[in-house]
Amino acid sequence: MKIEMKREQTESCSSLPSGGDLSKEPLIQLNRIQVGYDGKQVLRDIDLTVYTHDFLGVIGPNGGGKTTLIKTILGLKKPMSGTVTFFREGRPVPSVRMGYLPQYNKIDKNFPISVYEVVLSGLRKSFWKRYSKAQHQATRNMLCRMGLDTLADRPIGSLSGGQLQRALLGRAIISQPDVVILDEPNTYIDKRFETQLYQQLEEINRESAIILVSHDLGSVLQNVRTIACVNETLDYHPDTELPEGWLEDKFNCPIDLVGHGNYPHRVLKCHKHS
Repeated sequence: MKIEMKREQTESCSSLPSGGDLSKEPLIQLNRIQVGYDGKQVLRDIDLTVYTHDFLGVIGPNGGGKTTLIKTILGLKKPMSGTVTFFREGRPVPSVRMGYLPQYNKIDKNFPISVYEVVLSGLRKSFWKRYSKAQHQATRNMLCRMGLDTLADRPIGSLSGGQLQRALLGRAIISQPDVVILDEPNTYIDKRFETQLYQQLEEINRESAIILVSHDLGSVLQNVRTIACVNETLDYHPDTELPEGWLEDKFNCPIDLVGHGNYPHRVLKCHKHS
């Protein structure tokens, strides 16, 4: 399998404001986390620190525990033991603001909600309060950024898979959370929008930490700053200059990384898992 990534300059409808310096203050810290389902241990002895303005790529083989790790951070899965601690300005806090794009979504195709309303709902309006003019403007800006401005009034159930993914991504980031968690965001997205996606994530990263889960090694290694390889345990790497054999060892299969100029090509040899 050959994976190619080419980055092109595209224009978005609007830009998020620039953030400050990329500090190394902790935002989320996992300590000695153990997680299991139905008596089977999925994650073991997980230690991980996500920093403010971090861009962390989470990789690993299928079934290795990547999605379980994300659910644990989100509070959707309670660990059997260990602690998850959140920080703001170096001090522990009960929680941080999170935006989440799940790996797979099922919706009622007949549910009466528009694309505009889906994105707007990411602002977490209280039921008894009206959305402000600023929130409506933010929604229009986000629809433009996601390339959905002409589909604002369309029922959500009428969208293609890629359009739906973009709407849900817009919903995840519209509130400018402390951390944006994306679980396989390339699903159903074509290559043209994938290029725009990573350019937008660069802008978002000025304001928010990003945790990106993906099986696409080419995209991950080219765009993130730090790497966590999850296969029951977690191996953290503070940059993307991976030692020879590191991926092969963690994925338990042969992997070749071949670079051509500024555009890396990655070829995975045919293999079988025992």
